[in-house]
Amino acid sequence: MNMPTERQIAANRANGRRSRGPTSLHGKARAGRNSYRHGLTGPDSSAGFLVQVEKLAHRLAGNNQSAIVRKFARVVAEADLELARVRRVKAALIERASALGGLVPPKHFRSMMQEVRWCQAMDLWFRGLRSSRPPQPAPINPLASMPVAAPGRSAEACCRMLTELIRLDRYANRAFTRRDRAIRELVKAMTG
Repeated sequence: MNMPTERQIAANRANGRRSRGPTSLHGKARAGRNSYRHGLTGPDSSAGFLVQVEKLAHRLAGNNQSAIVRKFARVVAEADLELARVRRVKAALIERASALGGLVPPKHFRSMMQEVRWCQAMDLWFRGLRSSRPPQPAPINPLASMPVAAPGRSAEACCRMLTELIRLDRYANRAFTRRDRAIRELVKAMTG
């Protein structure tokens, strides 16, 4: 086994100094919000949500007064309401894509190379090496490529949101697993 050289050790230390995350308060606050993209990372603890949980848990447990049955009924109710919340977020994403053409603001360039060429032309103009200013790029309308008819438009919206919809599946799968496990325990508690 080869021992690392002094140069490798110095490079490792330099890389280690660069990869320790944000150090400023602003950077730490921004990084702390990284997982809060869809609002699905934390449990909903609003008063309305808790009332819905209790109503659904009461319907699931019926007249059974066992604390264990009530506990599992609440877990099932919370997971079921979380699944409904994920479905609403997915529907909202598709609606937004259908209405606006996507999530991101419109682009001004069709490719990175086109943007580079425009920046180079602007640089030449700023330095006086080009006589006229390059034309300001017009935003590309994402709705122009959207079908007009409803089924095709919805399908295109789903295609444009596919990566986001797949990310949301993580939250749905977590809620499915929790709900299924709690249902099994609830049935065991009610029959045993």
